[in-house]
Amino acid sequence: MESLQAVSSWPVETVATAVVDARGEVLGTHGPVERRFPLASVTKLLTSYAVLVAVEEGAVEWDQPAGPEGSTVRHLIAHTSGLAFDSADVMAAPGTRRLYSNTGFQVLADFVETATEIPFAEYLAEAVFGPLGMSSSKLDGHAGAGAWSTVSDLVRFAAEVQAPKLVSAELVAEATSVAYPGLRGVLPGYGLQNNNDWGLGFEVRAAKSPHWTGATSSPRTFGHFGQSGTFLWVDPDAGAACVVLTDRPFARWAVTAWPPFTDGVLAELGSSLR
Repeated sequence: MESLQAVSSWPVETVATAVVDARGEVLGTHGPVERRFPLASVTKLLTSYAVLVAVEEGAVEWDQPAGPEGSTVRHLIAHTSGLAFDSADVMAAPGTRRLYSNTGFQVLADFVETATEIPFAEYLAEAVFGPLGMSSSKLDGHAGAGAWSTVSDLVRFAAEVQAPKLVSAELVAEATSVAYPGLRGVLPGYGLQNNNDWGLGFEVRAAKSPHWTGATSSPRTFGHFGQSGTFLWVDPDAGAACVVLTDRPFARWAVTAWPPFTDGVLAELGSSLR
């Protein structure tokens, strides 16, 4: 895909990217796709998928109490538990605000670890990385931000999310649809959003503005970006997903570069369908 060449102009030392369609076919790549990068908050997509496996297996249930008083597994994964961003402070009643919380994801992982009696990093490897052949991926630390992976591995993950085999398609559809709609909250790096829509671990683009995806991205687009200069989005209307990993932390350069890049990818995908 010619549109992927646009990353060559980005102010980063190293960048790798790929696009994969809903059939799992890689449509194009650029850069060192086998290089391992820290994912930062893109980790949350992988952690969330392990939680989906735990739900599918019956090890945990969405409405089990977890986290602060009144909070459940569903609240934690949807960033509505009330927990603060990076502490155990409770800032709101569960279900009333979208408070993006790294702490909430660690509490979630600890809950799954207790329920399965398997250290969460091992559970993630056994439930997701192993079955998908993600041999270069590893959770090394925080369940919300501590994973390392490659573009090649994340392409396998993006293919799975588009055509699920590890869990039911119905469960993935639930996870990538808005949970607790209409909640205000801050989208990190992009400010207050009146409707800070999120699924079960997957951020849903909906009508957010500004946003890290493109102006032409479908409202149904879902995924995550990371402060390490990484992102993964899936656009169901385009029938494709895109992974980008870089070695420069998220900052103004990414706010400027990412949306037109995504628009270019979507334009090329659209042209190929016509």
